[in-house]
Amino acid sequence: MLKLPKRCERNRKRSKRRAIYCPIHGCHIDSVSQKYQLFADRPGQLQKRGIGRRDAQILVASQTAVLIEGEWLEAFWCDQCQQTKWYYIKKRNNTYEVSAVPPELWQQVTGVVDPEGNPSVGEFTRRHSRMVSNSLCNDFEF
Repeated sequence: MLKLPKRCERNRKRSKRRAIYCPIHGCHIDSVSQKYQLFADRPGQLQKRGIGRRDAQILVASQTAVLIEGEWLEAFWCDQCQQTKWYYIKKRNNTYEVSAVPPELWQQVTGVVDPEGNPSVGEFTRRHSRMVSNSLCNDFEF
């Protein structure tokens, strides 16, 4: 009987690619940013995730912000869409749930810029910050 050599164990130690797929096309998407962790600063945010009312109040009272484990925001590139999109990722039992980012989650993340822009900045300032040419005086009538 011919004995075949066993597969080398060294390949099994290599890290696996995360199984995160585009919710629109179903193809694998590649990360183009770091993970931005979510934080809770109100008891209601913790209660939505299954923590009891009393425990949530104690946690928020004892800490300024509570890290929410297994949930984050991350930007991904999809080859089918040909664009970068931000997604809300939940990791549960080594599987990933991918969904669009609800607007209220942008306030629970630190270090990321809201893609809609700063709501306190006026439209005039936003428009002029994007202008490249020197024709800025067109908006002013003399």
